[in-house]
Amino acid sequence: MKKIRVGILFGGRSAEHEVSLQSAQNIIDAIDKDKYDVTLIGIDKQGQWHLNDKSQFLLNSNDPKLIALNKSGKNVMLIPGSPKQQLIHTADQGADAGMDVIFPVLHGSYGEDGTVQGLLKLANIPFVGAGVLGSAVGMDKDVMKRLLRDAGIPIASFKVYYGWEQDNMDFAGAVKELGLPLFVKPANMGSSVGVSKVRNEAEFMAAMKEAFRFDNKVLVEEFVPGREVECAVLGNDSPIASAVGEIIAQQDFYSYEAKYIDENGAVLEIPAKISPAASKEIQDIAIKAFKVLCCEGMARVDCFLTPENGVIVNEINTIPGFTRISMYPKLWEISGIAYSDLIDRLIQLALERHTREQRLQTSYAKT
Repeated sequence: MKKIRVGILFGGRSAEHEVSLQSAQNIIDAIDKDKYDVTLIGIDKQGQWHLNDKSQFLLNSNDPKLIALNKSGKNVMLIPGSPKQQLIHTADQGADAGMDVIFPVLHGSYGEDGTVQGLLKLANIPFVGAGVLGSAVGMDKDVMKRLLRDAGIPIASFKVYYGWEQDNMDFAGAVKELGLPLFVKPANMGSSVGVSKVRNEAEFMAAMKEAFRFDNKVLVEEFVPGREVECAVLGNDSPIASAVGEIIAQQDFYSYEAKYIDENGAVLEIPAKISPAASKEIQDIAIKAFKVLCCEGMARVDCFLTPENGVIVNEINTIPGFTRISMYPKLWEISGIAYSDLIDRLIQLALERHTREQRLQTSYAKT
């Protein structure tokens, strides 16, 4: 059987660049080499695309603090056209063999927000994960929360501040509406980058300044007392939910360091020690949120389970972490889908969606 040509697209301009490198490494190690022919496309922090060698595409790969993309010097660009000529060398205009499907492992801005998905759709290349709309609304926490709220899905109360308001931050108004403590976070960022927990005005002002480093729109959210639980979703038209896992943070909250650098920063309880009824409710809400936000392929839905067993959706991640300590693959493993099989299913879902979309008429002709 002819191997399926898979392009792994990783790195990127986001503040989550290093997380993407870790995720890509794990996917490349686990993918079925007998079934898939893998092409590595690393995007550096300046946005340049590199065709990488599998044996040396990362520097300091075993140290999450120092991990870096090994810039190959083989710069390429992606163009629409024949599947045999998708990657063009920028230096000599030579072409590399085309790809049957691309697996974007780009966390955060310029990769998880619909930008890359739009490029791949224009190039008519199947790709893993949510499409343009699902990626965009899943990335923007403001839009995401408003859509969930309108669909009757419980969320935490929040306020939105824009960059032009930075000189008039209303701490007293935020506290009156949302109470203390508060969480401050960039609207379009993941992996807890730029997120702060604040208890007073000085911390609030510092947190707002930090969040505005990463986005021109910032969310201020109420603190929700409860357990942090997560559920993985897999599928297109008929998505399924994994077992539920719990994050037991060993720090003040589940920070970037706890997620990707400090192996002792959090305890992952998989499956979560909660009642079957609570688990079923979380799974049902995760699938509903997945559908409401127009997601496809994969997503991880993060929730709070309150002391009264209420479920409040915190956010959705349309390209969840795939590192060796990430919740998404671990949840599916405990649910009966091994890492390699999970990658295979995601690729097949991408190909199925693309086949379905190719049947759609793109020009109007009277019959």
